[in-house]
Amino acid sequence: MDNQEFRGLHEECGVFGVYNVNDAARLTYYGLHSLQHRGQEGCGIITVNNGTFCKERGLGLVTEVFKDETLQALPGNMAIGHVRYSTHGGGGIENVQPFFFRHKTGNFALAHNGNIINAGQLADYLESRGSLFHSTSDSEILAHLIRKKNNEPRINAIKEALNMLEGAFAFLILTENRLYVCRDKYGLRPLVIGTMGEGYIVASETCALEAVGATYLRDVEPGEIICIDSEGLRSHSYSRFRRNKMCAMEYIYFSRPDSDIEGCNVHAFRKESGRKLAHTAPVEADIVIGVPDSSLSAATGYAEESGIPYEMGLIKSKYVGRTFIQPSQEMREIGVKMKLSAVRSIVSGKRIILIDDSIVRGTTSRKIVSMLRDAGAREVHVRIASPPLTHPCYYGVDISEYDELISAHRSVEEVRQVIGADTLAFLSREDTLASAPGRSDMCFACFTGDYPTALY
Repeated sequence: MDNQEFRGLHEECGVFGVYNVNDAARLTYYGLHSLQHRGQEGCGIITVNNGTFCKERGLGLVTEVFKDETLQALPGNMAIGHVRYSTHGGGGIENVQPFFFRHKTGNFALAHNGNIINAGQLADYLESRGSLFHSTSDSEILAHLIRKKNNEPRINAIKEALNMLEGAFAFLILTENRLYVCRDKYGLRPLVIGTMGEGYIVASETCALEAVGATYLRDVEPGEIICIDSEGLRSHSYSRFRRNKMCAMEYIYFSRPDSDIEGCNVHAFRKESGRKLAHTAPVEADIVIGVPDSSLSAATGYAEESGIPYEMGLIKSKYVGRTFIQPSQEMREIGVKMKLSAVRSIVSGKRIILIDDSIVRGTTSRKIVSMLRDAGAREVHVRIASPPLTHPCYYGVDISEYDELISAHRSVEEVRQVIGADTLAFLSREDTLASAPGRSDMCFACFTGDYPTALY
């Protein structure tokens, strides 16, 4: 396996699991549908029925891959599912999860959200000992590490394997009679557990619990493995080094506004960040508009705090995917034109405050500013409800190269000139953290270069 493939593989995905609930595949389908924003290139479901694993996966959206007859062919009251977004070198059906593994100690399936940053080193280690990889996904590495343990309880093998991984992850491991739920020791990726009758639901976000009618129980703790079986929930710790470094971009961009992340509602966080932005970066204008959809909460907060009316100045076509997670620059640029349009009667002749959650490459921002000017806007003042993105992310977000980041080597004024705005301002890191009441820490690596892990 080429180590470069692992270094280039950065993904943002979603996982969903069911234990002891009838028609688990259909529940997983609805859960994955509510997590579709976390990955749109492929999806899969694996169920267990009387010890037999049944699986289906494919490229495309959840509604494209799974039909009623497909779900009927996935019997059982246990399941795990996955929605995938792949970036460099990570596409193709062979990388669509969950993965299934046969082993003399017991077959199992695995689904993963995040990124293993020492994957290249571990792949070399495993290949030198005879492992054969069937995908270029770093997720497969955990399975090979677990499979090396033959004569001891699987929980011990899982603990030892997780301690060899460095990075951000939420893992679901499904055996014939158990569901293991694992979260990285830094707490970089969200993972929650809910109850449903006598059973349990596991998901990347609380919105997926709500979608299937489950009751939120708790978040999985950093460095924790939860074993779910006929005896209920049992908690295991695999690391003494635990930190609560939730990825700031989960709050800012990735998670759905109706999700709660470790006790903080995402919409409330974004609205508060907009309020703080209005306080620190005011400007005279006629209307406030947000870039649909992830910036609308912040735009509402900015409008309320500033007293400037909020208007629907941009309309998004709901039939086009998110431009940020299109795998090529050419597709991103086409996507901007397809997905957004300015409301000329609203913006014409107006001084506009345009709220967006972030600027990554600057392409989208430049086109939106140009679109508003073409629709007659007199002024366009851009306000970003996060700090400037200046460093690559190695933990599962599609920000992998310095050269892709417009703010990496440019001042705020230089970025303003590139995107064509009249003024530009960003939210500070301090105000970003303060927008989540009760939080004392987040991962700000993409804003600061201060990475919580070694980078290999």
